[in-house]
Amino acid sequence: MALPEVTYDDVVAARELMADVVVRTPTVYSRVLSEIVGGPVHLKLENLQRAGSFKVRGAYVRIARLSDGERARGVIAASAGNHAQGVALASGVLGCKATVFMPQGAPLPKVEATRAYGAEVIFAGSTVDEALAAAKEHAEETGGVFIHPFDHRDVVAGQGTVGLEILEQVPEVGTIALAVGGGGLAAGVALAVKSLRPGVRIVGVQAERAAAYPASLAAGHPVMVEPQSTIADGIAVGRPGDITFEMIHYLVDSVVTVSEEALSRALLLCLERGKQVVEPAGAAGVAGLLDQPHAFEPPVVAVLSGGNIDPLLLSKVLRHGLSAAGRYLAFRIRLPDRPGALAELLGRVADLGANVIDVVHERMAPRLQIDEAEVLMHLETRGPLHCDEVLAGLRRYGYKLSFG
Repeated sequence: MALPEVTYDDVVAARELMADVVVRTPTVYSRVLSEIVGGPVHLKLENLQRAGSFKVRGAYVRIARLSDGERARGVIAASAGNHAQGVALASGVLGCKATVFMPQGAPLPKVEATRAYGAEVIFAGSTVDEALAAAKEHAEETGGVFIHPFDHRDVVAGQGTVGLEILEQVPEVGTIALAVGGGGLAAGVALAVKSLRPGVRIVGVQAERAAAYPASLAAGHPVMVEPQSTIADGIAVGRPGDITFEMIHYLVDSVVTVSEEALSRALLLCLERGKQVVEPAGAAGVAGLLDQPHAFEPPVVAVLSGGNIDPLLLSKVLRHGLSAAGRYLAFRIRLPDRPGALAELLGRVADLGANVIDVVHERMAPRLQIDEAEVLMHLETRGPLHCDEVLAGLRRYGYKLSFG
């Protein structure tokens, strides 16, 4: 396998091309992650980038390098949201029409933001890969130029500018942790960083429910996997790109996977302790640190690659993250259907030090005996040990709990 024709000089040229358009995002120190890892950890805040993610870098470089005739035919893209917004913004700046294919169920804020930047949105399929196929077919039919979300040398070069900024902001960096979907960001950053500092480790992080790279790296070539439902929709890609796979195969030191719980905890930590609004995919690098803190040699830079999250999803993920962190409990409990039973239960919950967030009291349902009631309780707790104490205490009182 020969390394693709994407060079360090391409990344430098991309940086010059986008200088007046793309924000040089800050890098900030994270005390809490530094304590977890046992050495300095910094966060690269691409969630503060224009259009909310790193994607505008590659999209702008790709579209800017089209000829006037190509731009006149319009550009076509496919994305779950972030590439869509990057293409829409870049097209508006460069004065060309953009049509973006998005999977059914794409987050509403990403859809509306893409339209607000001036792009036409067409829904196709239920996954990014299905939307990609529809976009390519549309490009062939109309003569528009297809802007791939990751598998093009100009896109990779544009994303690689993140690596140049990291080396300038944290020159002593030992490991860079970042999200991997199709691989454009990881490939570009690895190329830029290792061209100057070959000893820096690059660790890619994928959601285990949509992890194409481990299987592809094991096979030695890109293979298709069927992504399962994941909160990290921004990196739910079923097949690595040909260019990006080859570069990651040569340049990225390892690719690890993380659970939905780890992604939720990472998002919660970024919001609560880092004061950064990120989407689950954008927090994948932090999830890797939380899952395997000793696998990342400090100083570490974790890239927060995107911040475009639906507020409704945010509320669900935060609840999931609180539960994973042992600060939220939800369960059903059967009570005798008599006066005072619910008040007695609430008093015992209070005695155990838990805070009641919500209670649903049901007395008439086919699953209940005539002398029974059922309560669905949502409690705020102080951590895993307190969770165990609350559950053990309720069981000592004779309550039978069910979950799910």
